[in-house]
Amino acid sequence: MEKALNVYLDKMEKYLRPISASERLDIISEIRSEMQDLSDSGVPAVNIIERLGNPKELARAYLGDLLTKESRFTWRRFLIVCAFYGVVGFSGMVVIPCLGIIAPTFIICGVAAPLLGAFKMIDYLFALHIPYAQNIGIVLAGLVEFNPILEFIISLFVGVLIFLAGRGAWRLLLFYCRKVSRAANRLSI
Repeated sequence: MEKALNVYLDKMEKYLRPISASERLDIISEIRSEMQDLSDSGVPAVNIIERLGNPKELARAYLGDLLTKESRFTWRRFLIVCAFYGVVGFSGMVVIPCLGIIAPTFIICGVAAPLLGAFKMIDYLFALHIPYAQNIGIVLAGLVEFNPILEFIISLFVGVLIFLAGRGAWRLLLFYCRKVSRAANRLSI
């Protein structure tokens, strides 16, 4: 058998370590047999590996099948489930609420900052004297006050940064939820 196929089998064996040695050997011999049949039929090693897919994903499929087939209680399965939901539950109490608050708040503030800067700049340029417009702005250490046009440019730049941070927090929240969901599906019992 070609070297690439042996490397694939070695990776499979590594990813299947959580299961017993006898089950692991059965799975590896089944895959080896399939590879040999395809190789004898003239299928190149690259196509065989492509057909089998990512070794990590294939191993996960086997592990998931073994977990769902086994309906009896084992302490190992019980501890795996407890560990998973313990970590996810605790991290979910922190990650989801924080990102769920940060993301929309930053997005709203990222939009509001340039709008308020534009509001003050328009009031300044057209001398409209809109109530409370003079309270909008950037003041450094209570001493230095900027020109409203410069404040608009700064607020535009800061608004974009804050908006992007909010979008990043939202994507991070979605990424976290997808990962937890996938992990829970793989662990399904």
